[in-house]
Amino acid sequence: MTQDSRLPFLPFALPEIGEEEIAEVVETLRSGWITTGPKAKRFEAAFAEYLGGAPGELHAIAVNSATAGLHLALEALGIGPGDEVITTTYTFTATAEVARYLGADVVLVDIDPATLNIDPRAVEAAITPRTKALLPVHYAGLAADMPALLDIARRHGLKVVEDAAHALPTTVQGQLVGTLGSDATVFSFYANKTMTTGEGGMLVTRDAALAERARVMRLHGMNRDAFDRFTAKVPSWYYEIVAPGFKYNLTDIAAALGLHQLRRVDGFQRRRAEIAARYNEALAALPLQTPPDAPAGDLHAWHLYAVRLTEAASVGRDAVIERLFEAGIGCSVHYIPLHLHPYWRDRYQLSPAQFPHSQRAYETIISLPLYTRMCDADVERVIDALRRILG
Repeated sequence: MTQDSRLPFLPFALPEIGEEEIAEVVETLRSGWITTGPKAKRFEAAFAEYLGGAPGELHAIAVNSATAGLHLALEALGIGPGDEVITTTYTFTATAEVARYLGADVVLVDIDPATLNIDPRAVEAAITPRTKALLPVHYAGLAADMPALLDIARRHGLKVVEDAAHALPTTVQGQLVGTLGSDATVFSFYANKTMTTGEGGMLVTRDAALAERARVMRLHGMNRDAFDRFTAKVPSWYYEIVAPGFKYNLTDIAAALGLHQLRRVDGFQRRRAEIAARYNEALAALPLQTPPDAPAGDLHAWHLYAVRLTEAASVGRDAVIERLFEAGIGCSVHYIPLHLHPYWRDRYQLSPAQFPHSQRAYETIISLPLYTRMCDADVERVIDALRRILG
């Protein structure tokens, strides 16, 4: 299969940036305040309000990546050497590496083969006296089984930090991820996520002490941030370093994007859901397992649309990807499980046999283009290419 030379390459993902975002960024540049300042504070307040928390109930801390937010959350919860953090092997390495930053050990478990989310039964079987926290991932924008995971955490006295990098706006029993019973939730605003600030993330928590610790550690362990010091009406140059913190603050340039992206996120979700529905309908006759939707009454964020080849497929996963690229269509694989990567494999002596569902998913999965800038003709182009390859 060769690409029609009249058609441009269709990328796997593109952000949707409008004139309002551009104007806000330009205004920020002209204001003279381009690092963490008034726009970042507005973005934090707007994000907490979007999630529906009463004033002061939800704390939103803007950070320069979801990785930073996960690190700050675990650090604030006191995770450290000798502790274990349970998470899924079927994720990007950032989910797990933050525990290693703190000297804790990572315990990887398998997934539910239907949802590709962490399996609560595997979680409970992996708990030891050293286990201190669970770190579930909402894969592709479909919520993990949070009622079961929160029940496990309650019974075993464990902390819960949700990796919600894919999950804005995802709901669980009608409640937005970010407002559940976990200790903290972390969202990503990377370039290909359901909304973007280029790079960035948001840590959300109801725990005021956790929020305060994260704010201090976000910027070098200072007890006052630069915005407060440089905008005070009286001399206020003095600050104290109360801990060896990090450099994890979000700039006002990025927050300027976020303010307008957040206003559009519900519309973004609706368009993503439309594309997913069209894929579901059109690909049903092909040897593919299409991704599950959210339960009735809940929202799937549709960050990813990941199909799996069935045994009836006449070609393998790698060949399908190659032929899609030949047709000018970008795609990806989410994920190469952590147990296959040299660091995790060798450190914890892991093998594919320990994670049969994750291994099988990896060997058959393809993430198709899914983003709001896709027009209907783009979607049909992907469908037609798959029909030619697999039909």
